[in-house]
Amino acid sequence: MQQGHSTPAGSSEPKEFQLPINGFKGTPEEIERQWFEQVYRGRGDSMNQLTWRAVLMGSVLGAVLSLTNLYIGLKSGWGMGVAITACILSYAIWTALLQIGIAKTPMTILENNCMQSTASSAGYSTGGTLISAFAAFILLNGHSLSLGFTLAWVFFLAVLGVTMAVPMKKQMINVEQLRFPSGVAAAETLRALHSEGKKGMRAAKALGLAGVLAAIDNFWHDGFGMFAKLAPFSSDALVTKFNAFFFGPAWIGRTVMFSWEPIFIASGAIMGMRVCISMLIGSIACWMFFVPALQHAGIYTGHGFRDGVQWTLWPGVSCLVAASLMTFILQWRISFRAFADLGKMFSSRSQTSSEMDAIETPMSWFVIGQVVSLIALADLAHASFNMPYWQSALAVVMSFLLALVACRITGETDTTPVGALGKVTQLTFGALNPGNMNVNLMSANITAGAATSSADLLTDLKSGYLLGANPRKQFLAQFAGIFIGTVVSVLAFSLIINKPEVIGSDQFPAPAALTWAAVAQALSKGFEALAPVKIWSIVIGGLVGIIFSLLPLIFPKHQKYLPSASGFGLAWIFQWYYGVLFFIGAVIAYGFQKKSPAKAEEFTYPIASGVLAGGALMGVAIIFWQNGPEMWQKFFHH
Repeated sequence: MQQGHSTPAGSSEPKEFQLPINGFKGTPEEIERQWFEQVYRGRGDSMNQLTWRAVLMGSVLGAVLSLTNLYIGLKSGWGMGVAITACILSYAIWTALLQIGIAKTPMTILENNCMQSTASSAGYSTGGTLISAFAAFILLNGHSLSLGFTLAWVFFLAVLGVTMAVPMKKQMINVEQLRFPSGVAAAETLRALHSEGKKGMRAAKALGLAGVLAAIDNFWHDGFGMFAKLAPFSSDALVTKFNAFFFGPAWIGRTVMFSWEPIFIASGAIMGMRVCISMLIGSIACWMFFVPALQHAGIYTGHGFRDGVQWTLWPGVSCLVAASLMTFILQWRISFRAFADLGKMFSSRSQTSSEMDAIETPMSWFVIGQVVSLIALADLAHASFNMPYWQSALAVVMSFLLALVACRITGETDTTPVGALGKVTQLTFGALNPGNMNVNLMSANITAGAATSSADLLTDLKSGYLLGANPRKQFLAQFAGIFIGTVVSVLAFSLIINKPEVIGSDQFPAPAALTWAAVAQALSKGFEALAPVKIWSIVIGGLVGIIFSLLPLIFPKHQKYLPSASGFGLAWIFQWYYGVLFFIGAVIAYGFQKKSPAKAEEFTYPIASGVLAGGALMGVAIIFWQNGPEMWQKFFHH
């Protein structure tokens, strides 16, 4: 690693440098030579990038952002990319340290890029497996896996995914130059920060102010309840009084009431109108029509979200799974191209110059990462779930092939189909190992986790490619983030989810966990074990998901007005009021964009990211504060 000193040329981004977003033309050798001469030379070969300060700053930010993603994931089932947030925060923090004299030199743009790779890996690559498969395991078994097992599994799964991306990078980024839109956005953000410092600081201030206000608001909502004199004045208590007066117990029992949680409004602002309108429609269809119909028919006599979701998750999960698989099938051309890449990937070393070989991640790192991860995961699965070694090997091989598809889809559409790929593995192992829910869950977890980590690394490598970074150094920065991300996210998860009842509660609906658990349960017990209403719900939900997937093919010009299957299906797995909050956020962002497009482009993402980060961090802090002694006792008991 380089030391943390900066060259004058790297202290700011030269305005004349243009990102090669449109790529290069020619043979693979000509394309790589053009990139090396026009982008890398004079930047990646002379500018500081993999420095201790970049990795340490990325690790600290990644640790913080892994907490926010864990909290938001348990709330909404969604994982938010953290790269752009990390870019803005690191730039602002380092600029502040420079101004007060603690830091002596500014970070180069490539140091900042390495930093966001470390933060992205720590904040995003490790938490997704916890909010889905691990939470589903707790739901199905009534207890959590040991802390040691969880740490080892999450770490080796991240290693598997990160090293899996090594052979994909040369083909997808260097040769085919797939777009990876989030990677382009991160590169554009870094370029703007380093060439227009004032604009970057405005975005950082907006993010920071939004975060502080969201933290204060969350303390008003949840923190006041910890003090007897303040509890009646919390926003939660005030909203509860309003709901009792306005809606009454019957509608409240169906979750049809108001709630005040700005992190969902911020999420809606990022997601956009199409998905959020679909959520609102799904929420109304579920909780204002489907659940009352079941109650009037005497089929469902329960009360509240936890009782209701046992019925509503079946059409919701069916819609999500059918839509994911149908979209996956419809993208067969991308899948075919991905598999056609296999031969090119492993033969491309002979086509490149020694100069390029010297900066690319060695193929030996791919081999070592895959072999070590396979042995570790197979051993863990055999010891904990009695999973045969050959099935673990099959899960890893399937994971590579499906991650190949996931990364290509991410490169072309900016969407990683983790849910669909996980379900492919669940269905496969449902047939191979019928009746074993734990094997079903954890084998699918290997696929989903590897695909997430691979796609995340390639997205980061795309931003580095555009900025002229050294790919080997950026890979090392990404790899460094796995360590802190694993430790922080696993420890936080084990402390927050201190009993099974927390999952699927009003506090943490955990829709991802409910979805995974439902599929594992259905595959192990057989659909004939379900009540007739649930079977019909599965059939109708699946048909809706397939229709929603086909509509963009039938009406390609009207795609932005068509319903989203993911938005509609997800609304059936969490409370009615979340659909309303997401919709409010989308409306605010849409109105802001229409009224002031330039300001909306500059501030919407930083403000929404600030609200998410500030609200989630305060939420985690309050949970630790409220349950501290019990949590630490549980932790040390492990």
